[in-house]
Amino acid sequence: MYVFNFFCAFCIEVYQILRMIEPFSHEYFMKKALDEAQRAFDLGEIPIGCVVVCKGQIIARAHNLTETLNDVTAHAEMQAITAAANYLGGKYLPDCTLYVTLEPCAMCAGAIAWSQLGTLVYGASDSKRGFEKLASSALHPKTIVVKNVKADEAAELLRQFFVSKR
Repeated sequence: MYVFNFFCAFCIEVYQILRMIEPFSHEYFMKKALDEAQRAFDLGEIPIGCVVVCKGQIIARAHNLTETLNDVTAHAEMQAITAAANYLGGKYLPDCTLYVTLEPCAMCAGAIAWSQLGTLVYGASDSKRGFEKLASSALHPKTIVVKNVKADEAAELLRQFFVSKR
């Protein structure tokens, strides 16, 4: 009986630890997008990172490459949408969630709409160039939007980047 009680207590403790990790939470995947943003920062790019998730698996990772590629359209979202479509073998992403550290611009919102993305999760809001201000109806009508996930961390990375450029 003692062994059984010990085993049950151990199982409960392991379960509680695993619940704290929550590997498939918005916070978990946004952390992966923040890792991509850090890669952009390290390259001297504006630190915006993105991951696309399908059925609990990351199928695309990207960060801004506008300076590296000398291409104004090389935003993290554009790179990630292309990579996800290539991975899945089709241009539509209704079963996917895109995590991005900064609210998408109007151009990226248009690409998100054309891809028929299922869910958009973003970190920090962009009061100057974000789609919510410039093109609030740009997304596909079925796209679910989740805002402000790890927003403070995303905003801080952007702040550090621009301070280092001054």
